[in-house]
Amino acid sequence: MNAYALRRKRLLALMEPGSVAVLATAPEVPRNSDSDYPYRHDSHFYYLTGFTEPEAVLVLVAPHHDAPAQAILFCREKNAEREIWEGYRHGPEAAREAFGFDAAFPVAALDVEMARLLANVPTLYAPHGRAAQHAQLEPQIKRWIDAVRAQSRTGVTAPETQHNLLPLIDEMRLIKDEYEQATMLRAATISGQAHARAMRASRPGMHEYEIEAELLYEFRRNGAQAPAYNSIVASGANACVLHYSANNAQTRDGDLVLIDAGCELDGYASDITRTYPVNGRFSAPQRALYELVLAAQAAALQAIRPGQPYQAVHDAAVRVLAQGMLDLGLLDKAKYTVDEAVAAKAYTRFYMHGTGHWLGMDVHDVGLYRDVRTAGTPSRLLHAGMVLTVEPGIYVRAGEDVPRQYWDIGIRIEDDVLVTNDGYTILSAAAPKTVDEIEQLMQQARSA
Repeated sequence: MNAYALRRKRLLALMEPGSVAVLATAPEVPRNSDSDYPYRHDSHFYYLTGFTEPEAVLVLVAPHHDAPAQAILFCREKNAEREIWEGYRHGPEAAREAFGFDAAFPVAALDVEMARLLANVPTLYAPHGRAAQHAQLEPQIKRWIDAVRAQSRTGVTAPETQHNLLPLIDEMRLIKDEYEQATMLRAATISGQAHARAMRASRPGMHEYEIEAELLYEFRRNGAQAPAYNSIVASGANACVLHYSANNAQTRDGDLVLIDAGCELDGYASDITRTYPVNGRFSAPQRALYELVLAAQAAALQAIRPGQPYQAVHDAAVRVLAQGMLDLGLLDKAKYTVDEAVAAKAYTRFYMHGTGHWLGMDVHDVGLYRDVRTAGTPSRLLHAGMVLTVEPGIYVRAGEDVPRQYWDIGIRIEDDVLVTNDGYTILSAAAPKTVDEIEQLMQQARSA
């Protein structure tokens, strides 16, 4: 049984006996009258199927009494003429064999088959409202249920209850199996190598988009299918814009460059941020802030182990950052102790985001951060197999009450981290991170 079939089996075990679940993949999105945007499957759908073609729907039928469980795929039929233009299609029969489904049908037969499959079914599981394909399913589901209700005089009943399917899959996706961990390690390694390539190539006067091109080249040459998100290449004051996206400024001697970029490999994302001097040498103020962020990340990493609350990672980073802001004069020591700065959230002027997020098939991956089953919804506990980013930063905009030597410096350091049985493993270790590693790499590139 392949990994996708095993996941379907696990999901079926979570469903009510005799219930049915339906899940569609992402639609193709037209860019103009003659082409579409690059196609990317729905992550939930891919997690359960491994099937990457558009116009596909998965239906799961939970076992009940003597009736066995079923996993059914609806997909495009074989079409020799369309394949000339668009490439290979599995078609139902080949897809059934290749991906381990119990049955497969043309997607055009979906309405007819669903009216049959939902007859006398007590509960329907369907995705509720996160993406276009989820909204598109709603009128289809209404048609299917109406078709079943039309048979009521013959004693056929329609589902009386509907549940949201996505939270069940979200919780499954939060714990990565060995295959997922290996794929994410490879994705992070490719991205780490891309960050190193960008550092080696950077020179004052280059445009941010030229540096971005180095990243994209390294992603693709190593087999990654695409960036996992829009890359941020922010030099100078642009690094103080958290979601900077223009990537068109010209770097200047003395600038830092903040790169937040990662590839997607075989459906799994990486997410790495590094900050480095475009001329290859940190100034003293830059180095002081960089070492502070690095220390905050080290403290956050030490908080990662099974059984530890997720929130502890952020709290550890914040305390180090707040102390550093006081020591460097960014916060007023006459006004705050470190405890008071943390309690008042005074640090948020220079550090205004969280210290990480779940990572997986999506760069901001699914899964709750709080345990909603417990009173007060405390921070959920970490478990082996979870993957999260750890990304403290500091962003110092110019201001009359801010020491001038720190004006317009933005720094973020982000790694992809796997929770293990005895602690953690950094998946993104291929990206140089310490001051000495970065400066040595860049100086070697200039002397080559």
